[in-house]
Amino acid sequence: MSTPSAIGERHRVVIIGSGFGGLTAAKALKRADVDVILISKTTTHLFQPLLYQVATGILSEGEIAPTTRLILRKQKNVRVLLGEVEAIDLKARTVTSRLMGRHTVTPFDSLIVAAGVQQSYFGNDQFAFYAPGMKTIDDALEVRGRILAQFEAAELATDDAERERRLTFVVIGAGPTGVEVAGQIVELAERTLAGAFRTIKPSDCRVILLDAAPAVLPPMGEKLGRKAQSRLEKLGVEIQLNAMVTNVDYQGINVKDKDGTQRRIPCGCKVWAAGVQASPLGKVVAEQSDGTEVDRAGRVLVQPDLTVKGHPHVFVVGDLMAVPGVPGMAQGAIQGANYATKVIKRSLKGHDDAANRPPFKYFDKGSMATVSRFSAVAQVGKLEFGGFIAWLAWLVLHLYYLIGFQNRFTTLLHWAVTFLGRRRSQMTITSQMTYARLAMTRVEARTWETLAAVERAEQVEEQSSTGQAAGVTRRKQQTAG
Repeated sequence: MSTPSAIGERHRVVIIGSGFGGLTAAKALKRADVDVILISKTTTHLFQPLLYQVATGILSEGEIAPTTRLILRKQKNVRVLLGEVEAIDLKARTVTSRLMGRHTVTPFDSLIVAAGVQQSYFGNDQFAFYAPGMKTIDDALEVRGRILAQFEAAELATDDAERERRLTFVVIGAGPTGVEVAGQIVELAERTLAGAFRTIKPSDCRVILLDAAPAVLPPMGEKLGRKAQSRLEKLGVEIQLNAMVTNVDYQGINVKDKDGTQRRIPCGCKVWAAGVQASPLGKVVAEQSDGTEVDRAGRVLVQPDLTVKGHPHVFVVGDLMAVPGVPGMAQGAIQGANYATKVIKRSLKGHDDAANRPPFKYFDKGSMATVSRFSAVAQVGKLEFGGFIAWLAWLVLHLYYLIGFQNRFTTLLHWAVTFLGRRRSQMTITSQMTYARLAMTRVEARTWETLAAVERAEQVEEQSSTGQAAGVTRRKQQTAG
């Protein structure tokens, strides 16, 4: 069933995605003479840089993922639609989304695609079964459940080898997320869980940070990478570089080192923080334009004005755009969205010349990553620094970009409790958190098996009917002869 959106006659701007790019674009059009339709597959605006703190019990999901509708409720020219975008037709200028079997077709005059990226397992999607990523709230809650469940299982273990396996945590990927997760697992074990168990010492856990690359934090340069690595090693994190994961299962992982050596790491909890893959919508848009391509990660190689060839009012922003010198970070999405909305506003006034638009220019405000309590690394232009000052700068910056005073206040309170004390307020786990992915995978597998069986039965029935019809025809021919 196709249901057209109820939209007025003003210029219609459709935005796909409620991340930094999508939300920034919607807010930037607040006073513009346009109707804005924001389509998102989630109900929230996720502040992804703090997702690891949900996974390690510091913050709740509500503090980093406020409801998009509530954020935009006072902006009367915005309509929020929940749904998974299934099709984009650039020629007809429509976007088709689906929610619970209901399809909605939304027409547009201008389109901003800010669908973002998802976790990449480099062609080994089966790894997600045992090594959840760190891109969604579901991921973070599952990781929290798996981390804390390992300590509980180790408390019950009677075999030394099994206890050691349960207390071994492997974080795959030594980028900012991997570094932050590894550091927080150590601090969770040494500070928050100290004295909470009777047959194990949580601080005896083994945390391994593993990457196929030769350095920690490669995008931030050799100096800051070494600084972060040194701090992690002081915490007790084992750094294993030039190590490629070749298999992941319930009992552990298989690793191939640079020299070709294969080895096995028995471990209870695996966290995947390596690699990203762009939303499939990037390819959908590129294939309909006049020669636009996507890179290896599926990001769209946009024009200097962030549009696709032949469609001057179709913009791709955020992690989905591939622009030299623009990293896949919040600032890239925010600045890209602001640029696109300025172009749209100029076009409404008749001041836009699509063929001679000034190109998008990215202003690099730097990058940061926390390593542990009171320690971070930061890169601002040519300035590189680490330690306590970098950590304070990290706190201030991330607090500033959180949405809403209440979220900022409660986040600051939780940080004070965690970093100045030993407690973490979000230590609750449920079996649903821990096993939901496994259960859903099995349900999906059974569903596909059932559908395949039904399809095979229909084919057999069709062949049988065809055979019977052919037999009747032959008998009639023989009788007539």
